[in-house]
Amino acid sequence: MVAGDAAELAAYRQVVAGFEAVQTEVAVRLIEVADRDELTARLSAALAGGAPPDLFLMSYRSYGQFAARGALAPLQPYLDRAGGLEANGFYPQPMAAFAEGVVQTCLPQNASSLVVYYNADLFTAAGLESPARGWRWRDMVGAAAALTRDVDGDGMVDTYGLGVEPALIRLAPFVWSAGGELVDDETEPTRLALGSVPAATAVQSFLDLRVIAGVVPTDEEAEAIDIETRFVDGSLAMLMESRRVVPTLRAIEGFEWDVAPLPVHERAATVLHADAYCLTAAAAHPEQAWAFLEFALGPEGQAIAASTGRTVPSLRSVATSEAFLDPAAAPSRSQVFLDNIEIARAVPHIATWPEIEDAMDGLLEEAFYEPGGAEAVELIAALDGVTAPIFERGSQS
Repeated sequence: MVAGDAAELAAYRQVVAGFEAVQTEVAVRLIEVADRDELTARLSAALAGGAPPDLFLMSYRSYGQFAARGALAPLQPYLDRAGGLEANGFYPQPMAAFAEGVVQTCLPQNASSLVVYYNADLFTAAGLESPARGWRWRDMVGAAAALTRDVDGDGMVDTYGLGVEPALIRLAPFVWSAGGELVDDETEPTRLALGSVPAATAVQSFLDLRVIAGVVPTDEEAEAIDIETRFVDGSLAMLMESRRVVPTLRAIEGFEWDVAPLPVHERAATVLHADAYCLTAAAAHPEQAWAFLEFALGPEGQAIAASTGRTVPSLRSVATSEAFLDPAAAPSRSQVFLDNIEIARAVPHIATWPEIEDAMDGLLEEAFYEPGGAEAVELIAALDGVTAPIFERGSQS
């Protein structure tokens, strides 16, 4: 069972086709769903009904709820077998996000991060240098302001400088970059820790992007045309996203685009985006499922996925090969993703984390678009209040 947009699902189909082309003993039925919420709902229903898929592909931000209820069969015993996949062949950061102590629960398919996609033609036309490693938050805001323009003089903005989703997963790296923390304890969090001066400063800077700086689309504009579509049609100069949008962006013909690391407050930081294949404890075909994983997460399967543009391979040998770093395939600066792996941090993967994110995202979105601007101190207090009972419930589970 996998979730994604059309381009993402096409990538998974190619991996399945590659597996079925090299052997005839195992057939794969791919269950496709639209998004994370639908996957979670359908997987939960299938588990309750006693007929779950053998495998599912899920972000570490969501898988903890299934691990906590004993729904997963750890993959460590399969890894311990001789002659198959080897744990040290994968990047340790995504591996750690799917491990419980020394036991590997699921195996990561990718090791992506949050980056800035930019329209190189718009930067050139405005006389701006392309974003480079080490650029500062103020540099990004300045560039976004210069690139936010009313082209036809009708009093309406035609091109915005920046597109970013007002969500915790977008805010997190800037809190870390400023020297703050999201929670009081990454392993066993009991509350948020956004009240420190560094964290609050990063939150305020993020909130100021819409109303104070005016460099991102309004709520109504973002609802009418989403920021990914705006980037594709050339009316958005920069887009904060993970690797997942690359297949869609590769269809762009009207301008040149590339990728840059996130801007820095005090130190370089980014947030891990990683999905993994998990084996359900009630899997009907565990050995066949492992056979598929050996292909999908081995050199050939990872190369197929990388060629679609969708993934940053979790397998080191493929990530550093031309299958991923193809100079002829956009973005030309894919090395940025590999440089990011070392500094990528994971959000907590406790069972109630999806609820915490959902609760925070609703308040963050309201504050982001609040007329006249919002105060970080008030938002942080509200976030503490709405998440406290969820943390408490999670610690008791």
